Amino acid sequence: MIKTKNVQPLRSVEEITKMQNALLRYCGYRDYFLFLFGINTGLRISDILPLRVKDIRHKAQFTITEKKTKKSRIIYINEILNAEIIKYTASMECNDFLFPSKKGSSYITPTQAYRRLQKAAEIVGIEHAATHSLRKTFGYHHYKKHGNLTILKDFFSHASTSVTKQYIGITDDELKRNNLEQPGGTQ
Repeated sequence: MIKTKNVQPLRSVEEITKMQNALLRYCGYRDYFLFLFGINTGLRISDILPLRVKDIRHKAQFTITEKKTKKSRIIYINEILNAEIIKYTASMECNDFLFPSKKGSSYITPTQAYRRLQKAAEIVGIEHAATHSLRKTFGYHHYKKHGNLTILKDFFSHASTSVTKQYIGITDDELKRNNLEQPGGTQ
């Protein structure tokens, strides 16, 4: 049974690196790639797991219809993710699932993905991490880089930027600090 917890984004590059290292060492390359894919696309785990190699290999972008919202969304693949896709899928067939289960001919379940991410988080001492941390980490770092909550609000299909701010764990102090760093911000 999955415990309900206060799921948070990974806020530092150090936390992200620790998770990547733990996933590679203790869980495997599939789980490492799942983490990397999630934090670079911002997709829900329910939209990530059913993907097949042909959906993303040799593409700069792909289109997905989200299970929860039924909205069609274009996802852009950045250079870092593209390099990993090439490496990860090198020995896979086009119709293979990206995240195959070791049991049967399907993909891993959200519960299995949660367990793998949770194992790595526990090993490196990161609390409040779960599958939804991938999506929140994407949003948090997108905001820190670009400072635009409106784009994220639309991406996440939130009703307001205040919902988005809370969702990605941005505090009022961070919001003020980021606004000061933006062009035209007051000092």
